[in-house]
Amino acid sequence: MTDYEEEELRSEPYLLEIGTTAEQAPVSETFVYEEAPWLVGIDPGRAFLRRRAYRYAKRFKDLLLIGFFSPLLVPLFLVCAIAIKLESPRLGVFFLQKRTGKDGQRFRMYKFRTMVPEAEIDKEKLRHLNNLNWPDFKMDDDPRVTMVGRLLRRLSLDEFPQLINVLRGEMTLVGPRPTSFGPETYAKWQHQRLAVVPGMTGLWQILRCGSTEFSHRVHYDLAYIRHQCLWLDVQILFRTVRAVLVNRGPY
Repeated sequence: MTDYEEEELRSEPYLLEIGTTAEQAPVSETFVYEEAPWLVGIDPGRAFLRRRAYRYAKRFKDLLLIGFFSPLLVPLFLVCAIAIKLESPRLGVFFLQKRTGKDGQRFRMYKFRTMVPEAEIDKEKLRHLNNLNWPDFKMDDDPRVTMVGRLLRRLSLDEFPQLINVLRGEMTLVGPRPTSFGPETYAKWQHQRLAVVPGMTGLWQILRCGSTEFSHRVHYDLAYIRHQCLWLDVQILFRTVRAVLVNRGPY
């Protein structure tokens, strides 16, 4: 075995150790292709950059885009931070939460603070109002969200600090969203989503169709992994921008 092949094996432990495929999932992911028929025509096997070359190019693309748009991003960051501070002068601007990344490694993900300080404690109290299966949590008119927080969420600006995680290599611009719950809560077939670096936006975020249950979202992630290439990443980025501009938001 060559050094290159050994590096590839180490880079995809979940794909190799778990050994499951999307076809072994309890529900077919046909609906993903029905919602995104354009995905069928994207064949990563015909891409110019593959495997390690693709990952290096993806990383370069992330850093290039962040650097190019930094003159716009920095003032926007400052405006958001000032708005949060004016509403709650004694509280911090950022909210850090443990998330599950590549290979199941946990890391601290940055977000603008959009909730009251007791939000995590109150989650258990509001569990009976949860619209999703635990440990996922989502509820209508969440009372923990602040006034500025609602605006930031509506415009998807609360997610921007995750660019810090992208710069640190813990996340990428496009990929499966990192979960707040650990890999031990995943079903065996769901572990394949941990074979890639998590992202700020992905297929589920741009399609927003059907259920928001984690088991449903994983099918989008597996479809992304199966078709991942630079062209798909570019398409998802453009579609994310369009979703935000029409005020639908990718999150």
